[in-house]
Amino acid sequence: MTQVWRCTGLRWGDGVPVLGWEGGRGSRLQRGKRVAFAVVAGGVRTCVGARGHGCPARAVVSGRSTGARCEECARLDRMHSVAADAAVDDPQPYHVYLAWFGPGMVKVGITAVRRGPARLLEQGAVSFTWLGRGPLMAARRAEELLRAALRVPDRIPYADKRAVRAALPPAGERAAELAELHARAVALAGWPESLERAPFRVVDHSGVFGLDGLARADGVVGELVAGGVVSGELLAAAGPDLHMATGRGCVVLDTRLMTGWELTAASGRDETTVPIREVGDAGVQDGLF
Repeated sequence: MTQVWRCTGLRWGDGVPVLGWEGGRGSRLQRGKRVAFAVVAGGVRTCVGARGHGCPARAVVSGRSTGARCEECARLDRMHSVAADAAVDDPQPYHVYLAWFGPGMVKVGITAVRRGPARLLEQGAVSFTWLGRGPLMAARRAEELLRAALRVPDRIPYADKRAVRAALPPAGERAAELAELHARAVALAGWPESLERAPFRVVDHSGVFGLDGLARADGVVGELVAGGVVSGELLAAAGPDLHMATGRGCVVLDTRLMTGWELTAASGRDETTVPIREVGDAGVQDGLF
């Protein structure tokens, strides 16, 4: 009997990308290894629910949605989201950071101190530095101050991040851009008193992601479809994105598109048959791979 899996998304554990599966299992992904799966024929993509709870309606969601949630579950998920300013009474300390994704592509953000650099890996930050540490609301005030004073956003589209990964400047240039912004940030008036400034210390993820010598992407998976197959050699992984060498060139798969689908192994099927947009346009398995 064919074993079916439902993906819960890509997470970064100890600097290693891991695809999670319902039931708690995970598949560690290694560069140079083959990634291959098929979407169950005749299946539909269903809402993944919110806050650890399944969708009561088992609602069908769009194959192009990276959130994989129906409108009601998306609303519930954001009710307690720090990113949406909904969680204001969180007592744990937070870091404020600057993250670099490409020349002129720097964002400011916050993340819980207990998470370490996980948030930066999840976003695909090529390099970053901490700016400060303190209570949630102080971190929020600092984030808003920095966005206005440094004219940097709190979000950068993934399409923009993908477009520059194969042509990054040297690590020294990346660090220099962050150092200049860090110096301006910590010197600003209006810095919250309860937020402790952090010294400049750049952390670079290009080696962790496998970006050195990465080929330019020829296409991006637009969506998964019932009966579709994805197969290729893993070249790099950055944030939720897998860069793979396929029969259709270097293709990027946003693993958030995998959630909500029923998937099976595609061993022996060396093909990719899902819609792709051109760039600019045995026993109990632990997982599929």
